[in-house]
Amino acid sequence: MKKNFLILFTAIGLLNTSCSKPSQKDYKDASLSIDERVDALLPLLSIEEKVAQMRIFHALIGVESDEEGNLKLSDKVAEKLKLGIAGIKNPGEHLSPLAAAKLNNELQKYIIEHNRWGIPALFVTESYNGVDAEGSTIFGRPITSAASFNPSLVNRVWDVIGREARLRGMHMCHSPEADLVRDPRFGRMSEAFGEDTYLTTQMVTNAIKGVQGNYEGLGKGTHIGAVAKHFAGYGQVLGGTNFAAIEISERTLIDEIYPPFEAAVKDARSLGIMASHGDLNGIASHGNPELLNGVLRDQWGFEGYIVSDANDIGRLFYFMKVAESPEAAALMGLTAGVDIDLYAEDAYSYLPEMVKKNPEIEKLIDKAARRVLRTKFILGLFDNPYIDLKTVEKEVRKESSLALAKESDLESIILLKNENQLLPLSKATHKKIALLGPLVKDNTKEAFEAIDGNTNTFVAEKGFKLTDENTSIPKLLPYDGAALEKLLTIAKASDMVVLFLGGDEFTAKEAFFSGALGDRATIDPVGMQDELIQKVKALGKPTIVVLKHRRTLSINTISEKADAILDGWDLSEFGDNSMAKIIFGDVSPSGKSPVTVPRSIGQLPFHYSMKEINNKKGYLFMGNGPLYPFGFGLSYASFKYSNLKISNAEITPNTEITVSIDVTNTGSMKAKEVVQMYLKDEIGSVTRPDKELKGFDKIELNPGETKTVTFKIIPKMLEFTGLKMQKILEAGDYSVMIGTSSQEGISGKFRLNK
Repeated sequence: MKKNFLILFTAIGLLNTSCSKPSQKDYKDASLSIDERVDALLPLLSIEEKVAQMRIFHALIGVESDEEGNLKLSDKVAEKLKLGIAGIKNPGEHLSPLAAAKLNNELQKYIIEHNRWGIPALFVTESYNGVDAEGSTIFGRPITSAASFNPSLVNRVWDVIGREARLRGMHMCHSPEADLVRDPRFGRMSEAFGEDTYLTTQMVTNAIKGVQGNYEGLGKGTHIGAVAKHFAGYGQVLGGTNFAAIEISERTLIDEIYPPFEAAVKDARSLGIMASHGDLNGIASHGNPELLNGVLRDQWGFEGYIVSDANDIGRLFYFMKVAESPEAAALMGLTAGVDIDLYAEDAYSYLPEMVKKNPEIEKLIDKAARRVLRTKFILGLFDNPYIDLKTVEKEVRKESSLALAKESDLESIILLKNENQLLPLSKATHKKIALLGPLVKDNTKEAFEAIDGNTNTFVAEKGFKLTDENTSIPKLLPYDGAALEKLLTIAKASDMVVLFLGGDEFTAKEAFFSGALGDRATIDPVGMQDELIQKVKALGKPTIVVLKHRRTLSINTISEKADAILDGWDLSEFGDNSMAKIIFGDVSPSGKSPVTVPRSIGQLPFHYSMKEINNKKGYLFMGNGPLYPFGFGLSYASFKYSNLKISNAEITPNTEITVSIDVTNTGSMKAKEVVQMYLKDEIGSVTRPDKELKGFDKIELNPGETKTVTFKIIPKMLEFTGLKMQKILEAGDYSVMIGTSSQEGISGKFRLNK
């Protein structure tokens, strides 16, 4: 009897427990944690709906604004949106910010109302000169801002980018570039932050923190998420050609290529990572689980999503030829850890049918869909999916943002040459100054007149173009003697000539998969540019060159003939205004080269931190070393470095030392200087870099002023991958050099003891 009573009591207890069990948590409940909300939503989705959360399509296939400014969708897009979607690339990119925000509000509303669970979409942009969309503030390109050697400035620029993008209704950007660029044949060189691991790491982490509002801006709806790219080694394509193979030693990969990505994940908390087009030592990056899951997720703890580069999962089959079929390519990408398939109509579209044959695949789909949904919750899209239209016009392109674009220009312009201190020019000389060459813009003359104050007289003439400006495959134009003579006639009648030379968006650009080229087999200036400067110089006129470009150029003739050279890479919309300010001495130039400038393409590969043994021999019939070294840049002031001090001659794995140096402005003008610290392992168990940048500080000094600049050397700076392919600290002698470039400074020594 007692036994039966206990059984009955237990049964009633279980029944009561069951009846009192909390109901299924509601993913719409904002009081729940993000993980709880994802856990509540994911099981509700069908396999087709989960896969829809793993695909992004481009707005060009049918997201438009009609004549009244209302949303207009193609039948194809409407069909896609029935199941929901991970995201849409570039909706409203050709509209004004306000019109884009209105369109994207309507688009988001449509998406939410036309899928069962009201799941919002991610709207995705890119950011190479600011937000890549109509009406945004146009900043200089990433490699331009890298020349500033000012990470906090880069942070402020990308903060504006994040704000302006969110105000358009965007949520993610496929930027910034965390890879290194060391081959100027590569057409996409200007999208990255240069050749150096440390500089790129500082720049990319500050860019991500800026665009994401230090992560806090994501949920507040003020900023967008970053997708650092292209993981990994994309800038190292063989021959400098897009889509080519990538061969990097494992040691180089770990010590030089990985660190900016690792910092993007661990320090900056990038919401996304984009995989590389290429393979990596024979393994296609989109099908590389050791790279994407092993390194990114298991080693570094990355919790965001991984997105394919355009159509690259399908290309595992039809281009890379490492998968036996389109379905095999989809499974390979999914297994490797790619969560989102960008653009493709094949690849992940096969997954629902594949699950029917192999149900185990759904576990991988769940992981991918979970990461995408988690991102949407982080961005606050379930609770606040729309833009307040009243804030758009007053916040996009506001005066402080435009002023920041100008400030970034002024800190990024590099003075490469200034023979006989020709620069800065006086505004009161009453000279006739010719602004000539293929990189002259329609408003160049106006910009110079505004800065000069109308004391000098300006004449501007482009003369000739570099190419036919075909956006797919531009062609060089035939020799135009008449155009050259017109420029020379103007130069003869002038007191001074400013030549605008280099390259443009047609001579260095992305080479798309089909129907477009953008990489080059030579890096000499194209067209009649060398002849132009030779003939202008032969007139005996003082000649200044304003260099504009998106790839490193071997400017031997320009370097020889010009009296002064100002290198601007690709500046903001105010670039000529900024150049004029530098030329007339409103500001002293303070940019430093983020790359090594070779004399010839034959020197490639060629970067300052190559192994010391690479410097043993030069080439016949050519000067040794670079035309301009990494970190180089002159000033209108002069700086004296003195009194190098090392706090301790010994460092151990558990201690650190400081190194300080006095820097004095011995010139007559207030100016900024980038003080750079390089370390060198004198003897290593493996061949080591000649030197490595490990610190820099941009300071401003008045004439006669001295500042003491101090750097901290910590053991991690001395780590490298040893003989057994593991990170080690190796006892031995090290040298430290602090100076004005990678080739000029004061050196001292210390020892690592273990």
